[in-house]
Amino acid sequence: MKKKYTLKVFPAGAGKEVYRVIEISGEHSLDDLCKAILLAFDFIDEHLYEFCMDNRMYSNYSYQSDPEDGEPSTRIKLDKMGLEIKQKFSLHYDFGDDWMFTIIVQKIADTAEKIIPNVIKEKGSIEQYPEWDEEEDYE
Repeated sequence: MKKKYTLKVFPAGAGKEVYRVIEISGEHSLDDLCKAILLAFDFIDEHLYEFCMDNRMYSNYSYQSDPEDGEPSTRIKLDKMGLEIKQKFSLHYDFGDDWMFTIIVQKIADTAEKIIPNVIKEKGSIEQYPEWDEEEDYE
C-alpha cells in the first residue's frame, strides 16, 4: 500500500494569508516536493535549496539539493523520512534571497491510487521577484 501525504505549505512572514495544501505520494522525493511547492507558488526553479528538518537555515539536520561529503540528499523518498502528522519542517530556497517555506504534515493516508503532486487548496499569492521601477534604479 502506498502512502499519500497532505502537506500545508506557507511562506515565512505571510501569516495565514498565503498558503497551499499539497497532496503527494510517499514514493516521491524531496526534489519532487520542492518542484511541487515552487510550481504551486509560481516560482521559477533556478536555485539551490535544502529541506531543514529543524526549521533552521544551514543546519546540520537538513537534506541538500547539491550534497557534499556525505550530506543527506534531497533525492530521498518521503516514505523513507519517517514523517509524522503535525510535524513541521522547512524548505529553504534560493540561498541569496533566502525564501523559507514552512511545511506541516496534516495527514498521512494509505492509498492504492497513483498520486501526482497537486494543490488541493490555496489562498493568496506571493511574488518571487517583486517588480520594481527600473527607471528609479538609474537615478
